[in-house]
Amino acid sequence: MRILRLINLIAPTAALLLGLGCFPVMAGEPESRAPTGEQRVTLIKSPSEILTRQQLPNFVGISAQSAGARGLSMNLVIIPPGASAEPHFHEGFESAVYVLAGRVETRYGPGLKESVITEAGDFLFIPPDVPHQPTNLSASEAARAIVVRNDPNEQEHVILYNPSGHD
Repeated sequence: MRILRLINLIAPTAALLLGLGCFPVMAGEPESRAPTGEQRVTLIKSPSEILTRQQLPNFVGISAQSAGARGLSMNLVIIPPGASAEPHFHEGFESAVYVLAGRVETRYGPGLKESVITEAGDFLFIPPDVPHQPTNLSASEAARAIVVRNDPNEQEHVILYNPSGHD
């Protein structure tokens, strides 16, 4: 009985994580892609890890390059234990974050003087051009989040930010 309850608790989460590509199935190119001008669904199976300008491991799922997206990108971002992204902002583009695992402090605004803490299950909205820097608050476990941006060119509009130049 206890095992069935545990399976019922774990199964929906595992299905969500599998659906979001959090568990490697196979790396590679999109499985289906439409010829130019045709509309088609594109499946991306466990994209390869890249290191972003923000210096975080990132798995770009949906972007202009991977899926032909024209108005958004969607990625799995991992913040290693105790690590921080480089301070940055997304020039002209909004970001939405859904925290899958961990606790993250995001410093933001001029000089990164403001702060918000998110944890698994929280959503975070970051307006365009707002400097921010997420930091994993755990010294032993990685934080994971799905990040969606209304920019199909995931890294093109990432601008590194120097917080010491602002009071």
